[in-house]
Amino acid sequence: MNEGFDRFAALSLITTHDDHNAFDAVVPPIVQTSLFTFATYDEMIAAYRGEIVRPVYSRGLNPTVRAFEEMLAKLEGAEDALGFASGMGAISATVLTFIKPGDRIVAVRNVYPDAYRLFGTILKRMQIDVTYVDGRDLAAVDKALPGAKLIYLESPTSWVMEAHDVGALAALAKRHGALSVIDNSWASPAFQRPLGLGVDLVLHSASKYLSGHSDVVAGVVAGPKQLVDRIRGESLPYLGAKLSPFDAWLLVRGMRTLTIRMKAHESSALEIARRLATLDIVATVNHPGLGNSLPPGLDGTSGLFSFSFREGIDIRAFCDHLKIFKLGVSWGGHESLIVPGEVVLAQKAMPNSAHEFGLDPRSVRLHIGLEGTEALWTDLQAAIDVATID
Repeated sequence: MNEGFDRFAALSLITTHDDHNAFDAVVPPIVQTSLFTFATYDEMIAAYRGEIVRPVYSRGLNPTVRAFEEMLAKLEGAEDALGFASGMGAISATVLTFIKPGDRIVAVRNVYPDAYRLFGTILKRMQIDVTYVDGRDLAAVDKALPGAKLIYLESPTSWVMEAHDVGALAALAKRHGALSVIDNSWASPAFQRPLGLGVDLVLHSASKYLSGHSDVVAGVVAGPKQLVDRIRGESLPYLGAKLSPFDAWLLVRGMRTLTIRMKAHESSALEIARRLATLDIVATVNHPGLGNSLPPGLDGTSGLFSFSFREGIDIRAFCDHLKIFKLGVSWGGHESLIVPGEVVLAQKAMPNSAHEFGLDPRSVRLHIGLEGTEALWTDLQAAIDVATID
């Protein structure tokens, strides 16, 4: 266990310990209400004027949601955080707060598919150009940044898992006056804390590792209070993707075991990736932990990676023979999942040119759950044997 993860583990013990829950409850109660009333006219008008901060309507502020936001902010080392009803809710509200028609965004290639589609549809209608670059090529990023309003980062990236020097990218963004935003869902704050590397705002699909149980759809953005307040004031009330109290309560529950789960996902996924890399039928394995070293600021690896088969494997037969791995989107829960690249490319909403998305038709993405390394490896081996074409 490295020093970065040790520090985070110690911090998470503090931030997930509650001393002031109502009724001295060991778990924060769910405040399941749509609105809050006022005792007097003066109290109500003070709240509307912003002179006091207190719940008015759960689309704006709810105590259970606030408990999640404060917990996540502490884990990411942020001044504030804002919860949403989905990861795309967080991405959309954040991006739309800080750009306007005619602006330009620089994005690392191979970003999350729905972010890629957002950029290629709604932002395109707003005449917002998106320039895709290899985030590992700092010279290329430096060349692309002049005039850009925002740089959108993922590290590691979706599907091909390219890991970047996030601190160096953030420094380039600051030099060119661009706001830096990163999707940190893959690593979670357990393994990467981008704000400490100089990034302006951090996004999560909280449905993934923050939840850890595949029973929540949620998102969150964290960063300086001034920037989070802009999102809270300019986008959240009007786009409406507000996190519900019950989902926030589930997230608080899930985040208590984040450090334990992430180490288990890391250990099992790395071992399976190493074994896949030894198979002749496997062309490539995209896992940051298989390289010589991780980039600065990335303290570990999660359970999500991809690999590509050579010719000689019937991918349909391979997928259908798996017993423990289930065909399913998303990731970050206790269960192991598989998504074939061919299926993603078949989506009607996928742009005609997918080279910037970086998807190999013979690739498959695995999420390694918590069922146990040997059981999962046996499942993969059996499916490969059945799917091998003589």
